[in-house]
Amino acid sequence: MEQLLQVGIISSTHGIRGEVKVFPTTDDVNRFKKLKEVTLDTGKEKLRLEIEGVKFFKQFAILKFKGYDNINDIEKYKGKSLLIERKDAVKLEKDEYFIADLLGVRVENEDGSFGGVLKDVLTTGANDVYVVEADDGKEVLIPAIRDCILSVDLAAGQMKVHLLEGLLS
Repeated sequence: MEQLLQVGIISSTHGIRGEVKVFPTTDDVNRFKKLKEVTLDTGKEKLRLEIEGVKFFKQFAILKFKGYDNINDIEKYKGKSLLIERKDAVKLEKDEYFIADLLGVRVENEDGSFGGVLKDVLTTGANDVYVVEADDGKEVLIPAIRDCILSVDLAAGQMKVHLLEGLLS
């Protein structure tokens, strides 16, 4: 299991004083108010950044990091991920999972006639949709609803599903 979970991506700078506009990849953008620090994944290294200030603009969080006081200090991090440690993540309810934990899980239907690997999770207004690459290479979209998701065993890396009529066509 991943120990670092993504909470956002730096989309651009905001002003000239080192603030950044962050596109949240978490369900609750207000969680940034509670964070004291994040890990910036530069692609080459992981930097711990202390959050000095948080405000919001439209769907974005505007973050100010301690020690980054100029647009030139922070501009090079556009497009980079902000991560938190699992211990700092929000507590999940029953039958809720972090997307990072679901990726790569083996998906099979109840009679074993369908199998594949969960490759992505699409977040829609009503419910999430699991993108499964079937064993035959085709992509199957499975709604993450109780009627379809029968069980999830992250320790075993397996998910049992019920495929509603028409999902395989």
